[in-house]
Amino acid sequence: MLSSTLLNLLVLTSASTSASPISVPSFLSPLITALNPLTTLSPYAPSSSATCPTTALVRPASSGVGSAEAAYIKQRKSKADIALASWLSKSGLKFHKPKTYPTLGMTSSGGGYRALLCGAGVHQAFDGRDSNVSTSGLYQAMTYEAGLSGGSWLLSSIAANDWPTVSSLIDGLWAEAFQDSLFLPDGALAALALAEITKDIVAKQEAGFPPTLTDPWGRLLSTQLLYGNDGGVAKHFSDLSTLSNFTSFTVPYPIITSLGVKTQDGECLPGPNATQYEFSPYEFGSFDQGVAAFANTKYLGSSINNGKPVNNSCVTGFDNTGLILGTSSNLFNEVCAPISGLGLKMLSNDTVDLLGILNTAHEVTTRDEYAAYPNPFFNYSTSSLVSSESELHLVDGGEALQNNPIWPFLHRSSVDVLIVNDNSADTTNNYPNGSEILTTYVQAQSAGLTRMPAIPSVGTFISQGLNVRPTFFGCNSPKTMTIIYMPNTNYTYNSGQSTTKLQYSEAETRAMVANGVQIGTMGGNATWPQCLACGIMTKSGVKMPKQCEACLQEFCYN
Repeated sequence: MLSSTLLNLLVLTSASTSASPISVPSFLSPLITALNPLTTLSPYAPSSSATCPTTALVRPASSGVGSAEAAYIKQRKSKADIALASWLSKSGLKFHKPKTYPTLGMTSSGGGYRALLCGAGVHQAFDGRDSNVSTSGLYQAMTYEAGLSGGSWLLSSIAANDWPTVSSLIDGLWAEAFQDSLFLPDGALAALALAEITKDIVAKQEAGFPPTLTDPWGRLLSTQLLYGNDGGVAKHFSDLSTLSNFTSFTVPYPIITSLGVKTQDGECLPGPNATQYEFSPYEFGSFDQGVAAFANTKYLGSSINNGKPVNNSCVTGFDNTGLILGTSSNLFNEVCAPISGLGLKMLSNDTVDLLGILNTAHEVTTRDEYAAYPNPFFNYSTSSLVSSESELHLVDGGEALQNNPIWPFLHRSSVDVLIVNDNSADTTNNYPNGSEILTTYVQAQSAGLTRMPAIPSVGTFISQGLNVRPTFFGCNSPKTMTIIYMPNTNYTYNSGQSTTKLQYSEAETRAMVANGVQIGTMGGNATWPQCLACGIMTKSGVKMPKQCEACLQEFCYN
């Protein structure tokens, strides 16, 4: 049964219509009263007094990746090549040394905690610091890493904590946090944490930046994913560029994706060709037509007109990591559609009262269904789709049935091989069937993007078992990247858990991750590491060892 506050929200017809005031949960009242004088001290509140940089805040996408990203990739690639050469040498195959080694990336799909935990297992299987399996060390060869929704939770938890191992995150953070979930609050400690989060939300409102449901959502997620006071409240996405593993170029460049909704046209859901936005430590924006521009991540929230700060005044602190991972997984706009998913579950009587928390800042309107960002592309020449809008309204990156964050790499020609870990819930038992990656192929063709390899129909996926084992797409296509598709499947544990499952016991967390390791190693298949090496090196331009013939015959689609 949905709460009365949700029913109030459902009947709203425009962003300017307010719902009835929502009472603060009674168990929070004394704590909020005690904490309220401190709201202005919360680091969650953006600051409007920053000095603007001398460099441009906005640039056109036509110039490709930004200069800061390009500089990072140049340094990262040299280290990744050494790691790839080392890993290939362990495969037992003798490859000729190429002029340049393939550039590798990996992606983690959406799917809530299921995606986070399965993706964490694949990550662990590739991380030479954290496992001793056939694929160990391949993570050190990655140049890029992208996450979407639940996959963004994984990527944020790793990156914002300065890239620790998955094992240390399980032991030091996840096992307890996922078992004692604040989404299902019980007891005084939970009440105190929720009061802290409420304080943060009010502080953002008082600073002149009205929060939406994505804000408490992201703050609650952060308490489970980020180290630091108040769930890592002081961590900002642009700060990733200052962390030791980033500055030493020892980790992949992180990207999180989200979708834009044309609320200005009365839409409440992203269409099939919705604008794909990406967040990175240096930039936020989109290559897609209608936006085709990028802004400096550090200064998100600033009032910008035609690429220049209004009154030469800039904002910092808007790019809170929790807000960004919450944006990539924001499903609250589900209230306008016949969908029963995680967004509606989070607004039910069964979970923490997000609407009540938000109402301490302002009365709820339909604007609050979206992650709202002051539009950095206002009046910008390349951004005709949004140039007249004061705000951008963003939602879960998988709502347009592209649940794998492949899109950024269709615009980065340097990426030769992309490992795609798909943890989507396409079937009734919450496993992928290929439909998400197929949609990406269809939309790429429609947009004239040629780097996406051909993807077969869902019927072919299922009939050939491509939904339960690794497959290489684009092996023999020099103009596309190679996608190494690794779907979630049950090797040692029923990993097809519901996306709406909000609580995992420690035993469940460890079992899910362990099954993810099996996904990464193909269940410990003896020939898999050699075949994976062959799949990667198809884009190297060197002659393949004879052993690769059987591997490519088995794993290459077409």
